[in-house]
Amino acid sequence: MPDHMHGLFEAMREDADFLKFAAMFKQRSTYEFKKATGRRLWQEGFYDRVLRDDESTLSVAAYITQNPVRAGLCKDPREYPFLGSSRYSIDELVDAIAWRP
Repeated sequence: MPDHMHGLFEAMREDADFLKFAAMFKQRSTYEFKKATGRRLWQEGFYDRVLRDDESTLSVAAYITQNPVRAGLCKDPREYPFLGSSRYSIDELVDAIAWRP
């Protein structure tokens, strides 16, 4: 999205620290962006939400994956260059979302 970012992150260890992760992510991405463009990247703060046990991760992934389509930036999420996962291919994400009950 041109003016915001959605992320779905899964803690892989009991001692995972989301606030530390978010701060480090913003610091590293800001450094690279400012080096390349000379401009600021992030506004102060962020909105986070923890999924409850009864909430579907796939429904959140579906929302994120379809966001650029709803915004008219592409017709198929596979076309959006800033969509991806370190665990799944874009085809696996789209297939899982299409399959969801």
